[in-house]
Amino acid sequence: MKFVNKLYIFFGVFIFLSGCASNLTGDNYSAQEARKAQTVSYGVVTSARAVIIDGRQRGIVGTVGGAAVGGVLGNKIGGGSGRDLATALGAVAGAVIGQKIEESATRKQGQEITVKLDTGGTVSIVQQVNQGSFFSVNDRVRILEQGGTSRVSY
Repeated sequence: MKFVNKLYIFFGVFIFLSGCASNLTGDNYSAQEARKAQTVSYGVVTSARAVIIDGRQRGIVGTVGGAAVGGVLGNKIGGGSGRDLATALGAVAGAVIGQKIEESATRKQGQEITVKLDTGGTVSIVQQVNQGSFFSVNDRVRILEQGGTSRVSY
């Protein structure tokens, strides 16, 4: 298989696996969260601002994949002991670049939502934006709490 074809396969797998990142919207539940009671509170949004939720900082897919591609590319440079050095440097550089690509690919658009509860308290929750649907000031919302997880929904 040609080298270029291997690169296309690698990046296709990388993009597919990056898409498997966890979803942090208020509408997604893990299997462990399903069928468990939640505490429900109601309130009004007093503040809402866009934020960025950082991507995976130590992702395995990007680091290992980048190291492999960098090592292969480095191995194509030079000859003899210089090739060994180029392979090692290519693997290290590829790992760093791959990790940065994975972090960027798993970054999410989020929103910090502050809610004045009907009970008088105030809470602020950061969650991923669901399909461009932002909460707005004066929206009537509910806060769902389960364990250490809280979410805002209509």
